[in-house]
Amino acid sequence: MTYCAALLLLCSTALTHDPVSDQLLDYQRTHQDVNRVVTGYGVPVSNIAASLTAGYHGPVLLQDVVFLDTLAHFDRERIPERVVHAKGAGAFGYFEVTHDITEYTKAVVFSNVGKKTPIAVRFSFVTGETGSADTMRDPRGFSIKFYTEDGIWDLVGNNTPIFFIRDPILFPLFIHSQKRNPATHLKDANMFWDFISLRPETTHQVMITFSDRGIPDGYRYMHGYGSHTFKMVNHKKEAVYVKFHYKTDQGIRNLSSAKAANISGIDPDYAIRDLYNAIARGDFPTWTFYIQVMTFHEAKNFRWNPFDLTKVWPQEDFPLIPVGKVVLNQNPSNYFAEVEQIGFSPAHMIPGIEPSPDKMLHGRLFTYSDTQRYRLGPNYLQFPINSPFRSQIVNFQRDGPQTFSDNQKGAPNYFPNSFGGPKNDPSSAISSFNVTGDVARHDSGDEDNFSQPSLLWRNVLKSDERDRLVQNIVDSLKNAADFIQDRTVEMFNQVDPEFGHKLSEGLSTTFKTAGNYYEFI
Repeated sequence: MTYCAALLLLCSTALTHDPVSDQLLDYQRTHQDVNRVVTGYGVPVSNIAASLTAGYHGPVLLQDVVFLDTLAHFDRERIPERVVHAKGAGAFGYFEVTHDITEYTKAVVFSNVGKKTPIAVRFSFVTGETGSADTMRDPRGFSIKFYTEDGIWDLVGNNTPIFFIRDPILFPLFIHSQKRNPATHLKDANMFWDFISLRPETTHQVMITFSDRGIPDGYRYMHGYGSHTFKMVNHKKEAVYVKFHYKTDQGIRNLSSAKAANISGIDPDYAIRDLYNAIARGDFPTWTFYIQVMTFHEAKNFRWNPFDLTKVWPQEDFPLIPVGKVVLNQNPSNYFAEVEQIGFSPAHMIPGIEPSPDKMLHGRLFTYSDTQRYRLGPNYLQFPINSPFRSQIVNFQRDGPQTFSDNQKGAPNYFPNSFGGPKNDPSSAISSFNVTGDVARHDSGDEDNFSQPSLLWRNVLKSDERDRLVQNIVDSLKNAADFIQDRTVEMFNQVDPEFGHKLSEGLSTTFKTAGNYYEFI
C-alpha cells in the first residue's frame, strides 16, 4: 500500500460515522441535563479551568485544594499494567444453556435448558503491551466471567486449545523471552527463538501462532478454549475430566501478515473498534459452547498425558458435546471501570467444576488471583465488575485497602463462633481423589514434543497453509543468530523432514537476497 493510499484510507476511516466515532454525540443526545462540576468530595467548583493565584500573573496558592486534588488524582490515574494480557477489549452478555449436561455436572450455570447467566468477556493479547497494535502475531486471550447464583466462575482461556509450556515454573521465564531485551528495551529475535528452540515442548503452539490463525481478523472471528483440563462433578459425586470449547458462529477469519502490517499503521486499535461497532449496531457476536468429556479410566489409559497443556484431545476420540450459546450484546459504559479493572482467575470455580492434575492450571490458580491483588488491591472482588452480585458474601474476611462495602457490619469475623456467623456447606465439598508419586522436580521438557505437531503438519495443514507457516517463521527467525536458526530448524525437522527442509531453504534464500541487496547498494 502506498503512502497516499494509506493516508486516504486513514482519512476515510476518520470521516466514517460509526458508533465508535459517534460515542460522545450519542452521550450528548441521551444526557441533556447540564450538571455542575464538583470535587471528589462533592463540593461545587466555581471555575475548573483556572487555578487560585495571588493576582492575575501571580503564583498558585497552596490553599487551592481543587488544584491540588486535581493533580494528585491525575498522578494516580494509572494502575499497574498486566504483565501479560495487557491490552484488551471487553463486552457483556449472557450464556444460555441449549443442551442438558447435568449427567456430568451439578454446576448451577448448567442446571437446566434455557437458563441464562449474565457474563462479562475480555479479549486480549498474551505478550502484547497496552500500546500494541491489534493485528500483531500473538495468541489472544478469551476469558469469560459467569455471574452465577453460587458465585463467580472465571473460564480464563485463549483462542488456542494449547499453550507453549507444560510446567508453571517456566511461565515467568518464557514470558521474559517474549518481552523486551533488558538492555536495549526492544523485542529480540535471539531471546524469542533461543527459548523456543531450547524448549521443544513449545513446537505445537509455535506452529499455531505462526500459522494463518496467528493473526485473527478481530475478536469476533476466532474460537475460544478453556485450554486446560478441568473436572466436572455431578450430584451423585461422579467425576469426569472435561475441556471447554467456544466456537465462533461468525466463522473463522484471519489476516495475512501484509494486511495486518498495513492495518497496524492505520488503525492499531482495529480489533477493539470492530467489536464495539458490531455490538453497537446490533450485530451481536455469538459462540457455540461445547465440552469434551474423558472418563478417569480413559485418562489412565490414554496414549498422551491428558493433563499436558501442549496437547489437544482428538475430537474423533472425544467428540464435542454441545452445551449452549455465548452472546455479547452490550458494550462497556466505561473502559477503565469495566475492562481495565476486571479481574479473572482460574481459581474462581463454582461447585461442580474443579481442577484437574494439570500442572499449568495449578500455577495459574495462584498467580492470577495474586496479580489482581497487586494491581487492584486485596478487595478487588468488591469492585462492581468483579463482584459476585448474585451470591451473598458472608465470610470472615475483613478490612484492607479499598473496602467500600459495609464490611459485613457487626457479624463475627472469627470461626468457630457462637453468635450467628456463617456455617460450612458440605454440599459444596470437592470430589475426593487419590494422589501418589515420588516428590521431586520432574522435568517434563522431553515428554513427547513432536507427535501432535507432526499430525498438524501432515494431516491438518494444506499445502498453501504450510508454505505460509514456513514463510511466517522465516520472517521472524531470520533475525536470530545463526546457531539459534540451526537449532530451530532441527527442532522443526523432528516434526517433519519436509518442514525442516523448507525452513532451511527459506532462510538460505533470505540470506542470499539480503546479501545481493547490499552488494547492489
